[in-house]
Amino acid sequence: MLFRPGEFKYLLYDIKQYWEQSAARQWINRNPRIIIGITAASVFVLLIIVIAQLAPEQPVEVVNYKKAWFYDLNTGRLFVAKSDAVPPIKAPSGPLPNGQPAGVKAYVFSYSYEPNESDSFIGFLEIPNRQIKNSSVASGETKSDETNSWGQGRLIRRVTDEQWVPANSNEGRAILREVYLPNENGMRPHYYSPR
Repeated sequence: MLFRPGEFKYLLYDIKQYWEQSAARQWINRNPRIIIGITAASVFVLLIIVIAQLAPEQPVEVVNYKKAWFYDLNTGRLFVAKSDAVPPIKAPSGPLPNGQPAGVKAYVFSYSYEPNESDSFIGFLEIPNRQIKNSSVASGETKSDETNSWGQGRLIRRVTDEQWVPANSNEGRAILREVYLPNENGMRPHYYSPR
């Protein structure tokens, strides 16, 4: 047992005596307005925190760009087209040798917030997977939950790759993880939209 019966009463009495004689207690007795102000401020901050926790979450606003980057498979250069264009699209250099359009969607990233051409890089290229029926990408439709199922119906690849892979496959996720790796300063890249 920590205390014998009756000893706890003496301990509380000693603590009370110490508190009444302490400098902190004397300062509090001399400055009641400051204590009331600190208490009011604390209650106000607590009230703000409780209201913030109980308030409904605001939905994340998805930015819809009017223009998007596209990559010319013939020349290896970027060009700009309407963001709702479904690749492959006509490229400035003309069609591929097999007659297909040479323009595929490109996702350009940068580590700086005001990048120039040398500060940006092509993360990956994208085309719709024509083998999947009713794909929102292949049909050009947009769905409200498209961000949750982004990889479905899309094929992606690095600029240096030859093979297209499904974006929601292990290979596709590896490409995306590689794109979003932080640089030597710990900064993660962000999408760089065309002007």
